[in-house]
Amino acid sequence: MLDYAGLEALAAVVREGSFERAARQLHITPSAVSQRIKQLEERAGQVLVLRGQPCTGTEAGRRLCLHVEQVALLENELRRAHPALLADGHATAPTLKLAVNADSLSTWFMDAMAAFTAGGNELLDIRIDDQEHTAQRIKEGEVLAAVTASGASIAGCNTWPLGSVHYVAAASPAFVTRHLADGITAQAMAQAPMMTFGRQDRLQEQWLQQQGLTTRRHPPRHFLPSNDGFVRSCEVGMGWGMHPTALIARQLQAGTLVELLPGTGMDMPLYWVHARSVQAGLGRLTQCVMAAARQWLQPIAPA
Repeated sequence: MLDYAGLEALAAVVREGSFERAARQLHITPSAVSQRIKQLEERAGQVLVLRGQPCTGTEAGRRLCLHVEQVALLENELRRAHPALLADGHATAPTLKLAVNADSLSTWFMDAMAAFTAGGNELLDIRIDDQEHTAQRIKEGEVLAAVTASGASIAGCNTWPLGSVHYVAAASPAFVTRHLADGITAQAMAQAPMMTFGRQDRLQEQWLQQQGLTTRRHPPRHFLPSNDGFVRSCEVGMGWGMHPTALIARQLQAGTLVELLPGTGMDMPLYWVHARSVQAGLGRLTQCVMAAARQWLQPIAPA
């Protein structure tokens, strides 16, 4: 039988990042939190929390935290359907950990979150990552569900196709005049500054390769992990980058951004993946995600 008082303390420490903040959330002392986790680790026979700034969970610790979150979600659904069964008066709203890429969060996924939170008491804890790497977060037990770029099956999970996001390479007219006045060639692109969202962002390189514009020389890169900042940096001429058309429609219409090679966009397929063990508890969220995707995304082209 699992020690749920210990599991609750473990989840609070990993979520809050420290024993002190976890203690305040649980309304107990830090020493009581430490004692509960120590007993849980002794019973598990392994370390569950890596003490540091912040405290983090080991792989086994993250799995146990995910279990706690799954139980809280299922209990919340049971309470919603049959209030008398769990009428303890002390229930807290469950928090759902989700991994989402920044472009989705800035466009269609916000509609899904708004619809979901308007219809229930659940709270959301969003982890932002590249769409190529969000699936890893669910594999490692860090989140309950994720928006990913891979439709590959993940053990213990259900995968739903959402649709495709259309990306275009764009820059400001002034940038094109300054760096690409003689045309979009491999040599010119090797010298033109390129905007990159983060170290895992490969969209720009993929587009260059797709267009046959790669050379042995890597383009100079700016790193800017902000969607608004990424778009604005291209508008003011810092560099060129790949943008979802839904995010820069106004700029394209106004002419503050222009496509480098019209008609050479890239479609990025997206999928919704969630833990099968909480399928019932995530049913309403999945419906909201699918509804928002239908409004915003294009159908995924057949392979």
